Amino acid sequence: MEEHFQRDIDRIDANPAVARILDVVCTMTGMRFAAVARVTEDRWIACSVKDEIAFGLAPGGELEIQTTICNEIRDHRRTILIDNVADNPDWRDHHTPKFYGLQSYASAPIIRADGSFFGTLCAIDPEPHVVDTPQVRATFELFAQLIAAQLDAVEDLKTARGELLAANEAALLRDQFIAVLGHDLRNPLNAIDAGARMLERGALTDQQRGVVRLMRASTLRMNALVNNVLDFARGRLGDGITLERQRANLGPALAQVIAELQAVWPDQAINADIIDTAPVNSDINRIAQLASNLLANAIAHGTPGQPIEIALHTSPAGAELVVVNFAAPIPPEAEAQLFKPFVRGDGSQAGLGLGLYIANEIAKAHGGTLRVASGDGRVRFTLTLPAAS
Repeated sequence: MEEHFQRDIDRIDANPAVARILDVVCTMTGMRFAAVARVTEDRWIACSVKDEIAFGLAPGGELEIQTTICNEIRDHRRTILIDNVADNPDWRDHHTPKFYGLQSYASAPIIRADGSFFGTLCAIDPEPHVVDTPQVRATFELFAQLIAAQLDAVEDLKTARGELLAANEAALLRDQFIAVLGHDLRNPLNAIDAGARMLERGALTDQQRGVVRLMRASTLRMNALVNNVLDFARGRLGDGITLERQRANLGPALAQVIAELQAVWPDQAINADIIDTAPVNSDINRIAQLASNLLANAIAHGTPGQPIEIALHTSPAGAELVVVNFAAPIPPEAEAQLFKPFVRGDGSQAGLGLGLYIANEIAKAHGGTLRVASGDGRVRFTLTLPAAS
């Protein structure tokens, strides 16, 4: 028996509800043989059987498809009920009753939720019985629908189990992925950056100092990429952006970010205006990451040779961080996509483009907003944070 047919037989025959349905069919009609059959274009296979006439079929048994009325039901998908073949002009000369010696017959199609034809719920007897009634028809068709629903439920359960297994595997891959980002990539980068800092303190030629500065710029950029991808993975696959809030002033952390970037890009003018008069209830490291992402975006997409402006104003009413760079206006269609993952600061789809997405997620995690506006040759990003609680 082919595997897919055996699977259908097992699903039907192992279901105690099907056996109960066959009992009810025989009791209701008086017929002594009932079965659920799997019917295809060229096969008729018994899946579950109640046999009190020694017909000789068991689950897995087959009939020649051409000798059955079920073959016709597969084509027109209508219920057939026959009280007495001998008295029925439509059926007394039909080859099936003659071949099997039948006088009463009842069969309803089993149709799956997707519209596919599974088979039939049928009953036969060599003696006549009154079966062609509205009550029998309604009951047969209801039982056929119940069997189809059971088949669909088993299939849905199998799918759900497969999805659960896939989700568990995805969770394991997620943890491995985050571990690689958090340890196996970031640690070597930190080691390279520490080595570059050590070299920078030594006696170097201008050319050597330029190479070291380039090394530091590359490690800084790689660290930012690792942090952004790590946050993206956590956000989409794990617990999202996590915060460790404290009431503290943001000015020192922001000054450190500016100094770090200025050391790596000494030719890029960064004009800072920091008015830090009140503490903010925030995750300082996350705000520093946000500022670094905005400044890196401004350096990458700003007009070369033009300064970048960054301003921080804090007060009991909250905090506002503004980063401005000279650049062409952002088209409206690009602006609408700007804070989506894998979109670059110029709205293109090239590169990772996670910096602005992560910055926006950090703002939302703080209950704040990050907005962008462009015009008059400038692009302005504004972060607004609520007052410290």
